[in-house]
Amino acid sequence: MKKKSGKRVLWFCIARSLICLAGLAATSNNVRANDHTLVERVKSTWRAQDGETIEQIISKVSKVAHFVPRSWGVAEGIDRTEYVYFSWTRHPDNRSDEQYAITWKIATDGTIKLASTYAKPIELGWRALALSLIASEVTDGERDANLHFLHDPANFNFVTTAQGKLGNLLRHGRCHIIEPVVVDYVSKPNAKPTEKGDLWRVLLLVNCNIPGPHYFTHNGVITFEKSEGQDWEPQSSFAKRIAAYPPGSWFDRIEPSEREAIERARKASANGHTKQDRGAAP
Repeated sequence: MKKKSGKRVLWFCIARSLICLAGLAATSNNVRANDHTLVERVKSTWRAQDGETIEQIISKVSKVAHFVPRSWGVAEGIDRTEYVYFSWTRHPDNRSDEQYAITWKIATDGTIKLASTYAKPIELGWRALALSLIASEVTDGERDANLHFLHDPANFNFVTTAQGKLGNLLRHGRCHIIEPVVVDYVSKPNAKPTEKGDLWRVLLLVNCNIPGPHYFTHNGVITFEKSEGQDWEPQSSFAKRIAAYPPGSWFDRIEPSEREAIERARKASANGHTKQDRGAAP
């Protein structure tokens, strides 16, 4: 891919989760009139699923994550497909030569589609994107990552269930979010047609101050997934309980098969601790 104006840049990375923009110096001064029109079309037309514009999302995310806005630009693919990109970096002092970008593909019929897989949570709204970026900061060992935002249940209310919004349910269930947190978009290879297609995924670990099996209430795994145009679906056992029963009655009924699975997990954990203790003995 080649950039249409300004300094040369390595655009072959556009299909990857990050776009290498080393040496990029795109500003409003070197964006041609047609390029400016394309940028404005994305700003005015593209919307997240909750109706937010890209400029609203950028403004909000920059207040809670290491997300420093840089510039807008236009690039052209080898097949003449046009892309609009928005570049950003984690630090205002440009400590790294690598910048990041969010890109949109402009189809021949004028349709605008987000092209950056890593940024797909943006389609769920600004909180989902912020959570995704902060979780990546934690994984990368970034200093001063906003853990308060990452662990606030209210920020997960974009995940909805038959019982209500996930964040509200966790709060009423006296659950506290711990590490790790995952908010991402998973692309499945075309070589496996029997598997689910591309989807959004939210994975949380929680400690809950409520009566219930230790397997759930301590380091309990909550996983939800959502395909395009579909509702959120619970994947883990704990998530299925949250979606099926109101807070306060999550563990009123434990199926025999589930009890057996919990007991196997408990024994495996106990055996692991026993082996560790033996190994540490003099």
